[in-house]
Amino acid sequence: MRDSRPQSLDVLFEDAAAIEKNPLHIVQQRAVALLKLNRAVISLLPAQLHPWCRVANYRKQILVLEAGNASWMTRLRYELPTLLSALRSEILPSLSSIDIRINPSLMVKHDNSAQSFAKIMSNSHNISPVRQLSQESAKELIILASRSPKKLKERLERLAALAGESASTANKKR
Repeated sequence: MRDSRPQSLDVLFEDAAAIEKNPLHIVQQRAVALLKLNRAVISLLPAQLHPWCRVANYRKQILVLEAGNASWMTRLRYELPTLLSALRSEILPSLSSIDIRINPSLMVKHDNSAQSFAKIMSNSHNISPVRQLSQESAKELIILASRSPKKLKERLERLAALAGESASTANKKR
């Protein structure tokens, strides 16, 4: 069980003679090991998955991977048998299984990549970008907000304002 009690900073920065037992050194070693494992896993995956997948942890012979959303998680699941056998033969012989979890922050982190990917796909298929929400949707949100409790009303009005802005910027592009 972990010792999660607060510690003095002096304990973390004690003398260099006890560097092997230093908590910061242990954390650093773990982070470096996970980064190396992440590079190895990414090199074994198809290029489409690289920005949307990463190693989260390796504990008790279970590798935990994170995917940006459910669709990338599904795509990653197709690669699991190949990935599992490659990792067992090359890097982690004691690996028993791979667990995949969704981490939406990966999608936020690579939002620009997702937008550029969408532009490339739309250009290759000659499809113009479509507005997310129209002015009509914004009006419906305002109507719904007028019949809602105070907190919900404020949020719906903010959403309607954002929808109106995105619709107006989309109209300017045309």
